[in-house]
Order: sequence, then C-alpha cells, then structure tokens
Amino acid sequence: MTATPTVVTLAGSMRDGSYTRVALRHALAVAADRGAETELLDVREYDLPVFDPDADEPSAATDLKRAIRGADTVLWGSPVYHGSYSAAFRNVHDYCGWDEYEDTTVGLLVAAGGGSFGSTLDHMRVTARGVHAWVLPHQVGIRNAGDKIRDGEIVDEDIADRVRTLGEQAVEYAFIDPVVTAEQADAEGAAGDD
Repeated sequence: MTATPTVVTLAGSMRDGSYTRVALRHALAVAADRGAETELLDVREYDLPVFDPDADEPSAATDLKRAIRGADTVLWGSPVYHGSYSAAFRNVHDYCGWDEYEDTTVGLLVAAGGGSFGSTLDHMRVTARGVHAWVLPHQVGIRNAGDKIRDGEIVDEDIADRVRTLGEQAVEYAFIDPVVTAEQADAEGAAGDD
C-alpha cells in the first residue's frame, strides 16, 4: 500500500479576500482528490511577532513549524508586494529552517494585482533552496489576479489549469528523493546505453 502524502499550504496574505488563499485552496482540493491529507496554514491565524532569534519561541510558531515539518509537500503562496513576497509570508518563513524543509517538496504560487510576478517567484525559490527544500519546477504566477479570481473561484481556465497541475504535482512528487549521487547517475546512464 502506498503511503498517504500530507500536503499543506502556507498562505502568506493578510487580506480577507486574498486571491492567493483562493488559489491555494483550489490546489489543496486537487491534492485531496488525489488522496492527500491536506491543511491550509493561514498566516492570519498565527499570532507571530516579528521573528527575533534571541526571544523565546512563541507557541504559535512551534505549532506552525510542527505542521510544516510533518508535511511531505508545502505549497507556498504570497501576494506580490513591491516585486517580492509579503512581510507576513517572510515572517513565518523566518521562523523555519532546515529542520522544517530539508528534502521537503515545495511548490510556489503568487498572485499579483498588476502584471509582474517573476521576481517574487525567484525570491521564493531562492529562499526555499536556502532551507534545502526541493522546489517543483512547475510554478503558478497570476497576473491581474482580480480579473482571474472572483467570488472565491478561479474564472480564468489557463490559471485554473496551472493551479490544478500544482495540486497534482504536490501529490505526485511528495515522496521524491532529491538526492542523486554521481554513482546513481552513472549507473542509470549506463543502463540506458543498452
């Protein structure tokens, strides 16, 4: 029997009508349809002060870190603020490190009110690699999100397809072994030469 993957999302938006949160919920629904246990981690539900490495860790951070550490895949989502991710997302991310993310699959999703999201995805990818996560090559950037997400629904079919793929890959690659040694690569290459 195959193990059941756990997929959680980290929704880094404080806005009530967050396009990011809507899109992440859709990705989670797809992951659940594929057999995953799912949970939405919403930054609004955690009372986290600005990260201070010298302060005692608040219980909310301990709870959040436990949920992330227990996940096989974490889908990160943030609105685009000034060409990067939100401060709310960053603050949660600052509480986490290798213990939470090493060799964990991470997927990326961002929602922009305007037309630019590339640098936000780049910044998220770099920080995910900084905590030794394995980042899905597929990512979702939503331009002009207000035109593509309305009343809690994704109304743009291209975006809906990309979000669906993110949810599918969150399950498909939940148990990937990102460590490939030179010996393994050589052996696989040699086997393909026959």
